[in-house]
Amino acid sequence: MCGICGFNWEDTPLLNGILKEIEHRGIDGCGKFTNKEISLGHRRLSIIDLSKAGKQPMSNENQDIWIVFNGEIYNFKELREELEQKGHKFKSNTDTEVIIHLYEQEGFNCLNKMNGMFAFCIYDSKKNILFLARDRVGIKPVYYYNNSVENRGEFMFCSEIKGILKNKEIERRVNLDAVSSFLSFRANTNEETCFKSIYKLMPGHYLTYNLKQKQICEIKKYWDISFKTEDRSEKYFTQGLKSLLFDSVKRQIISDVSFGAYLSGGVDSGTVVSIMSKLHEKPIETFSVGFENESDEINESKFLANSLNTHHHELIIKDDSVKYLPKIVHHLDEPMSDPTCIPIYLLSKYTKRYCTVVLTGEGSDELFAGYPQYKFMKLHKHFIRPLPQVFRKPIVALAEKSPKKLLNKGFKFASELGEKGMERFSNFVNTNNFSKQYLNQVAIFNEEEKKELLFNYSENFYNQYSPYFLTSSIVNNCTNLDFKGNMADDLLMKMDKNTMAFSVEARVPFLDHRIIQFASKIPDNLKLRGFTGDKFILREAMKGFIPEQTRKRKKKHFFVPINYWFKNELLQLKEDLLSKQYLDKQGIFKYSYIDKIHKNFKSSNLFYSRQLWSLISFQIWHKLYIENEKIRI
Repeated sequence: MCGICGFNWEDTPLLNGILKEIEHRGIDGCGKFTNKEISLGHRRLSIIDLSKAGKQPMSNENQDIWIVFNGEIYNFKELREELEQKGHKFKSNTDTEVIIHLYEQEGFNCLNKMNGMFAFCIYDSKKNILFLARDRVGIKPVYYYNNSVENRGEFMFCSEIKGILKNKEIERRVNLDAVSSFLSFRANTNEETCFKSIYKLMPGHYLTYNLKQKQICEIKKYWDISFKTEDRSEKYFTQGLKSLLFDSVKRQIISDVSFGAYLSGGVDSGTVVSIMSKLHEKPIETFSVGFENESDEINESKFLANSLNTHHHELIIKDDSVKYLPKIVHHLDEPMSDPTCIPIYLLSKYTKRYCTVVLTGEGSDELFAGYPQYKFMKLHKHFIRPLPQVFRKPIVALAEKSPKKLLNKGFKFASELGEKGMERFSNFVNTNNFSKQYLNQVAIFNEEEKKELLFNYSENFYNQYSPYFLTSSIVNNCTNLDFKGNMADDLLMKMDKNTMAFSVEARVPFLDHRIIQFASKIPDNLKLRGFTGDKFILREAMKGFIPEQTRKRKKKHFFVPINYWFKNELLQLKEDLLSKQYLDKQGIFKYSYIDKIHKNFKSSNLFYSRQLWSLISFQIWHKLYIENEKIRI
């Protein structure tokens, strides 16, 4: 795992500045290659082949092909054997060198042979091009800047946006289209970043840049997935999934440095750690995090760790941990309002004392229908959708009068969403538009609220996401949307940026592309059995491998006390960054909506806390990155 950067001109001071900015991504070394038409830089976090032979930028024998690479290729040993049989000679034991020779052999098609997570750039001096690529799922990030105005032809790329911004010629302007996406999904899912003129290379894509013509030749999708089910037996899917999971974990525990796993106590991380324990002789290092007043998650993790005989570590964090928010926002590059960034950031800092590589359970919910919204969508399709509108009103009325304990059975914190939560529920019940149903469950700000909040808003997310609901497989439609929507930009970037802040490499065995392709064929009823059996096929596959208490444990949302923080640690910051004076000067958000939040906060505490968290996260980002000012809590 590393940090990469480069641009299409020679400028050593700029290259040094970028490498310093992304130093946290690789503390084990720094490398550079420059000539009159290219500058390439690399920060090294040594994982495979710790010797000097693994140093980057790395070249082939003729030094006419160079690479900077971030990530891991898990099948590099098999690829190396094939390449050696075809006459290729190797000087190191790295997966980096395998990519070089694979590119020589296969050209752009080399991407189809790799099993791994990666972002890399190849400089091919013979063809006079840059070949920039990102892994199928988007586990590793890479951003680029392309300026063709006034024939300047400047092209830059980097693992993190903050590196690109070391170029002082780039104006820091907010991209409002990306802000709209962020307000809906807690992270910007667009190709355009929240900075005008800076883009992300999307998952499963590659880009070629012609150095002579100073322009992008093409941006091409080389991999995609369609969730189309197959009519096969439960036994077929159970055995197939088990086999693929074991092979994925086996590949991903290959490392020349110490490794461990993040353990939450649920079936996802439990699956990963149980397989690791079967494949590794020594006890696995496991790590869990929790807030000092919340013991459920920690107790479940401890039980599982004891059952699997791991060497377990616990980090208990205090409520004042919100003070790290500005540092976290800085590492994230773009606004992101997932409050679990805080515990992941602190856990990563703690983990670095013991190991450099951690395996995690990310991706399982999207592949095997683990989120509560999937249950509600299925219920609506089968029971509410056939009802005339006149019979739907009593459903909403019943929910409004239900005791909190009963209401929370569908979603743990449903009652705390208050009146606004009921308004969203009413929108969900009373529409037959699948896209609108879904977004009214998951969006922090829905369409109507964004129109109230933003000075300039004319999109329609309901229409934009309708194409995901064209098949009859409602659960797979939803998992497809989440998988291709906010998974990479929320879930995976949250993990990458917060672990790499401390030079820790996070690996995600569930997101092996073979498992993804296999999961896409599993029918709805084997993912969500009935209306309560989430991740059914995964739980069945893990029979006998993890304790029954863990295997049957329902998904629990990690609670971060954001509603408490707005009454205490964040109170002054909220008043400053969301004041009428500041908002009027900024010109993005209307104060009238903030005033509405203040007036109705008590009646919808958790609902408005989530919206305020998004707004405060954005405002901190704006202060740090647009106004270039420091901020403290």
